[in-house]
Amino acid sequence: MDKFVINGGNRLKGTLSVSGAKNASLPLMAAALLAPGKHEISNVPELRDVRTMAHLLRITGAKVELLDHTLFMDTEPCTFWEAPYELVKTMRASIYVLGPLLARFGKARVSLPGGCAWGPRPVDLHLMGMEKLGANLELSGGYINAEAKQLHGARINFKIQSVGATGNIMMAAVLAKGTTLLQNAAAEPEMAALADYLNAMGAKIHGAGTDRIEIEGVSELKPANFRNIPDRIEAGTLLVAAAITGSELTLNNLRVDHIEAVIDTLEQAGYTLKAAENSVTLSSTGRPLPVDIRTAPFPGFPTDMQAQWIALMSLADGSCTITDTIYHDRFTHVAELKRLGADIQVEGNTAFVRGANKLQGAPVMSTDLRASACLILAGLAAEGRTDLSRVYHIDRGYERIEQRLRSIGAEIWREDEPMQT
Repeated sequence: MDKFVINGGNRLKGTLSVSGAKNASLPLMAAALLAPGKHEISNVPELRDVRTMAHLLRITGAKVELLDHTLFMDTEPCTFWEAPYELVKTMRASIYVLGPLLARFGKARVSLPGGCAWGPRPVDLHLMGMEKLGANLELSGGYINAEAKQLHGARINFKIQSVGATGNIMMAAVLAKGTTLLQNAAAEPEMAALADYLNAMGAKIHGAGTDRIEIEGVSELKPANFRNIPDRIEAGTLLVAAAITGSELTLNNLRVDHIEAVIDTLEQAGYTLKAAENSVTLSSTGRPLPVDIRTAPFPGFPTDMQAQWIALMSLADGSCTITDTIYHDRFTHVAELKRLGADIQVEGNTAFVRGANKLQGAPVMSTDLRASACLILAGLAAEGRTDLSRVYHIDRGYERIEQRLRSIGAEIWREDEPMQT
């Protein structure tokens, strides 16, 4: 098991290119199952989650290879419609294959998902949508068993916005007979990218990127090539890395319109940001001003940036509150930040942060993907040495993060962590 060692206090300077979006790559890979044949998806990050999804596609019979950030997939040989527990338990996004397998084969057997340790994320919206499309569902032995001779269009109104359910049902509906209307759908850029890819294959989807998506079913799809969008959460994390260390950093290969909420909030905290067409530069002097946030579905402040914002606000010149309206118990990073000297109290789904003059390095442990990013940021700003264990979480969503941070001046490296007896 690896750990990161961070000697904090260094200012960062330079330019980084933002990776392809992890949260778009996974549904894009699943969507390739809908059109038998050879697909290419470029700008794909080389991540643990991407490798897991590739393995899952190979189980169905697909041929998958990731070379130099381009995925080459041949889904013609697929004959198997099961996603086994042994794989699905390691990554919740594996459930994205439910809709494509059901639409292509008329049946699917998918394990109920596992994944991040924090918080329940039920699949009831996925199942509700599949039933509305005409699927017969049975939950047995920890598996979702779905069958449908012919899916048909339906009007589906989500009680809450769900990125996963929106994507899964959109993929199932493209081959359904008739028109499907998704209301209160997720408007995240990853869903717009998925719709663009499906449309490139011959689907007829309108309104993706808004909360109302209309899908006119087609009889078949054909393979397509596609370029993945940049990772807006990685972009936000790197901007906060520059902010928390009092640094100047330029990011390229990003979509400014995808991170406007983060940019606006950083400006409120006193940072200067200059945006161009596909780049943004942050420069900082002094401690950040305290800024309250409430996470919200896109285009609001993303829940996947909540932990990183708490790290920044732990050094703010004053006090603020951070409320997560998406996942109410996503605060496992707070106890670890306190080990570094942060002054934070959590009540329900709100963290009350009183900015400290400094953080002090200490051994800490990551508990999930974004908590790992939060603790790296805090370690970069802390005085002295921080040892961050269980960094396999960060490898799920940030490609070679320690190498990239080193390239702009951070003192961070990976070490083997001896197993404790």
